Amino acid sequence: MSRGEGDSSPASKRCAGSSAPMETPKKLVNSVSGCADDALAGLVSCNPGLRLLQGHRVILRDDLVAVRGRVALLSGGGSGHEPAHAGYVGKGMLTGVVAGAVFTSPSVGSVLAAIRVLTQAGAAGILLIVKNYTGDRLNFGMALERARSEGADVRMVVVGDDCAFATPGKAGRRGICGTVLIHKVAGALAEAGAGLDEIVEKVTAASKAMGTLGLSLSPCSIPGSKPSFRLAEDEMELGLGIHGEAGVRRMKVLPADEAVETMLKHMTDPSNASHISLTPGCSVVLMVNNLGGLSCLELGIVAGAAVSRLESRGIRIARALVGCFMTALEMAGVSLTLMVVDGELLRLIDAKTMAMAWPNIPAGPATTRREEILAPMDVPGKPMDETGTGWELKSLVTPPMPGFSSGMSCSAGPRAAQVEQVLERVCSTLLDIQDKLNQLDRAAGDGDCGHTHARAAHAIREWMRSCPPPAAPSQLLSCLADLLLEKMGGSSGVLYGLFLTAAARSLRNRSDPAAWADAVDSGIDAMQRYGGAAPGDRTMLDSLCAAAKALHSLRIPGADPLQVLEAAVQSAEVAAEATKDMEAGAGRASYIRSSRLEHPDPGAVAVAAVLGAVLGGLRDPLATPH
Repeated sequence: MSRGEGDSSPASKRCAGSSAPMETPKKLVNSVSGCADDALAGLVSCNPGLRLLQGHRVILRDDLVAVRGRVALLSGGGSGHEPAHAGYVGKGMLTGVVAGAVFTSPSVGSVLAAIRVLTQAGAAGILLIVKNYTGDRLNFGMALERARSEGADVRMVVVGDDCAFATPGKAGRRGICGTVLIHKVAGALAEAGAGLDEIVEKVTAASKAMGTLGLSLSPCSIPGSKPSFRLAEDEMELGLGIHGEAGVRRMKVLPADEAVETMLKHMTDPSNASHISLTPGCSVVLMVNNLGGLSCLELGIVAGAAVSRLESRGIRIARALVGCFMTALEMAGVSLTLMVVDGELLRLIDAKTMAMAWPNIPAGPATTRREEILAPMDVPGKPMDETGTGWELKSLVTPPMPGFSSGMSCSAGPRAAQVEQVLERVCSTLLDIQDKLNQLDRAAGDGDCGHTHARAAHAIREWMRSCPPPAAPSQLLSCLADLLLEKMGGSSGVLYGLFLTAAARSLRNRSDPAAWADAVDSGIDAMQRYGGAAPGDRTMLDSLCAAAKALHSLRIPGADPLQVLEAAVQSAEVAAEATKDMEAGAGRASYIRSSRLEHPDPGAVAVAAVLGAVLGGLRDPLATPH
């Protein structure tokens, strides 16, 4: 498929006058000239139901005997739009495809050779399904005329589903991703034994009830060539073609919801001669197509936005197909295709096919209104039923107040205020070092360690605003574990959750300082058991284990808890700093060469900072409760 030999590419004009050099993007190919042939050969080698036609870029079903007495379907076009077109060859869809070089129409000779093979196989007529590009129309059309002169019964349907241009020129609407739906409808009809006239009539009607519009964030580039156009970092382009041809409008990058709304408005605008007419209550098939370089994450967001926006218009999305259907090499973009369907058309879309690129989706409508499965209620455990002395962090410094009781209701009074003060000190510390942790993490990870710990800080603050935390240590640590597991995210959230959960069990119904030493040891044991790291592996465990050794002094009768904690903080800080000279043995940093690890481990630094904040909170005079 090409723009047509001799066509002037609007996309290339967009590069005119640009002074900045454009680099040729890297491609994982064997050779520029052989990439289309290699791609087809790779597809056939992985699919036992496909065969190459010797001497041509033609792929056919291997069971051509099944074509006898039935209509055969041929399509094709330029390479670079994978999985189109060869991915749609198979029982229930296309009988064969003819491929050209990248973004180039296939030759007349190859199209004619494919027609001859199908004629010899006994096909009861052959339908050519062609996208509306000049080169495709010329080459497929010429082959059709030659085949007819040889007595073959051949027809051609030209698909033009592009909704971009409000006043299409003489060339008409471009054929883009909606062509895949025509492949499916025609394939289901042919498989059911429909005649050539019936298939032509029904796919022609289906084509008129269909529209597609693309949106791009980046250009694409033919192997061995520079990108065909530029988009600024803050720009997106509406309505461009699948070869990088110019669209109808450039605009600032929008959030996904707004971008989808812009696309749907353009597609359904009655003043647009290429629009698709949608009336409230009608049913559509929605195809959300990745143009090649969009992440699956973004594709899911766009798909959800499309379903939501269509539903708000009173449109029923009978089926939603999401994935790569017709790409433009590595273009980061998406297209939306809408086909208005009735019961018969929907049955044809649902009909079974063996084509490898057609998605295997359950039949059913798409909607944002599906009932969610109710999450199970938390099962009360012993920590939640604890009836202890009310001892908590402050008991490291002073004995419990007479008459203090720890229920599961929100605590109040000086004890709760002391817990809140410590937690607030931890939160403010983590927020203060957010940028530092991110910077340390960039060398060995994805640079989000600070963000992860900041999420924990914000979650703890929000929790304390909703209800003062319980003062009993076991309850407090259990609640913090649940909170961080739900809100913090990342491996850090799970590791902290493991530590706090195990530590909480050691503190259940205990009120001696030695319990804290046992709790820390239990937490570290749980982290090592499930995380796989050990001291010396350049992780948060290095700081924790150093602190744990110092905390063992809490088991000595008469030891000053604050002095012990101060020693633990100093040990953790020294251990964190020492990680910069370690070889990473676990975690994401273990995949990085040690020569690049020039800074302390961010997790170890964070642990030392948290312990320091706890010490500071316990030492500060008790703040006045809010």
